[in-house]
Amino acid sequence: MGLGLEGARRRDEKKRQPVTKARSRKDSARAFLRLAVTGKVREAYERFVGAGFRHHNPYFRGDADSLRAGMEEAHAKFPRTAIDIQRALEDGNLVAVHSRVKHEPAGRDIAVVHLFRFKGSKIVELWDVAVEAPADSPNEHGLF
Repeated sequence: MGLGLEGARRRDEKKRQPVTKARSRKDSARAFLRLAVTGKVREAYERFVGAGFRHHNPYFRGDADSLRAGMEEAHAKFPRTAIDIQRALEDGNLVAVHSRVKHEPAGRDIAVVHLFRFKGSKIVELWDVAVEAPADSPNEHGLF
């Protein structure tokens, strides 16, 4: 039993539909960081942060609003901050992003690792650790 002309049209239309690939968690984590660093903190939270979000930054209360406010204050203080993502790793619902951050173009490098826990496509938990590169280091491999 054939589908006739109408069935052939439907099959043909399906072939012409653009194929959209779901955003990976690594892509979401990278996009969240890039938005936040460029001062689009609210957009980053609206697009990528899920209900019940919590974080482990010791300088702020553990809720989303407190960290978001801290990120907005950091951008106001350091509006020229730049992030250069070196690598991102994904394992199940966890994503680790290793980045080079500079608050000023001539400033010292800061190595930062963000560890994200996802629930579905949303970030629900965040850890971050950072170390400023020393002026002189005996390690020839550096932080990156």
